[in-house]
Amino acid sequence: MEGARTRGQAAALVAVTAMIRGPAPQAVLFVGPDGVGKTTLALDLAAGLLCTADRAERPCRACRSCRLLAHDGHLDLHRLGPAGPGRQVVMGGPDAKYRGVKDLIGELSVMPIEGGARVAIIESADRMNEDAQSALLKTLEEPPSGVTIILCADAEARLLPTVRSRCFRVRLGLVGSRDIEAIVADHGLADPPTAARLGRLAGGRPGVALAYARAPDAVLIRSELTRVLLDMTDAGPAIRLAAARAAIPRAITLSVVLASGSSAADPARAGRRRTGSAAGPAPSAVQPAETSDASDTEDPATDPDDMTVTKTRPPATERRRGVEVLLGLWSDVARDLVLIGSGGARSVHDTVLLDELAAIAAAIDPTDAEAFLVRAARSAEWLATNVSPELILDTLVLAWPRRVVAA
Repeated sequence: MEGARTRGQAAALVAVTAMIRGPAPQAVLFVGPDGVGKTTLALDLAAGLLCTADRAERPCRACRSCRLLAHDGHLDLHRLGPAGPGRQVVMGGPDAKYRGVKDLIGELSVMPIEGGARVAIIESADRMNEDAQSALLKTLEEPPSGVTIILCADAEARLLPTVRSRCFRVRLGLVGSRDIEAIVADHGLADPPTAARLGRLAGGRPGVALAYARAPDAVLIRSELTRVLLDMTDAGPAIRLAAARAAIPRAITLSVVLASGSSAADPARAGRRRTGSAAGPAPSAVQPAETSDASDTEDPATDPDDMTVTKTRPPATERRRGVEVLLGLWSDVARDLVLIGSGGARSVHDTVLLDELAAIAAAIDPTDAEAFLVRAARSAEWLATNVSPELILDTLVLAWPRRVVAA
């Protein structure tokens, strides 16, 4: 498919090409890790379905429909994403604070504006709550004529079985570093050496590489947090626990900086964030503490003569996101240690740290790093539930391998 923007997903592009040439399924589910290009592929499919050129040439990227879509101006393309502090795809409706599934269904019930097909894209569909998924079911079963609904999900297990069963599933895998370098270069965001490094840091996720390229501060913060994790291999439990808790605010900042980079990489998403019409307001590094959950605020530090609160901590949703970022970095470092220990040093994420990683890998039990990777994967599943993010972080801190100093 020559007009596709997607790179490094050959099998998925073959499936999408078949859909464009027709007939297209009524509902499609793109599944793959965060940042591998699910939304880009969804937009490629939307471009092909909305294009007015001959089917064999779609998307042509030259017709009126293609030009409108390129500037997020096509009125028959409807996009929905997570909204609000909880980053959920919500039910929505006339009286709701954020646009949601009910609003999308209402938009799809009217006739097409351009007179052809209509496409709906739900980003992070696995963040739909159960009410929103249930509301979407009937539309998935019997969508209006000419409508294709595309769901993009990181973890399909979070979707109801009834939702999954009504979709044609396409899986996306991690993208090779060379393809990521080319994607960054296509956007003109970095010189070749920087693009090569970002391609490795992104761990097969071009969306992450683009976010880092558009927000250079994120690379510095990542290096700072990685340094904290590496230093923990020499520290005892008390120092580890304190360092990990202290790293949460910086991890929250990293998530905000990366989110701003992702928005810049997708002008359509950036525009929606400015208006709050689809994804809601952009996350903030500093927001008022939530009052609905007693665990969201620490016991305040107070002056005996002045009982005003002088210290609060970020809301639980932000702390959870910070721990999620730390967990991702931690998994990358643990993976690199395992790779070096097994002779795969050429595949590490950050070659700048290769010498130090090699020194640590030589001084720890390799089975400890492997066991930590397993625990980190399990912790990611727990983090998606209501388990305390601080509790998850504490268990990881105590499980992190410790460097053994020779006598």
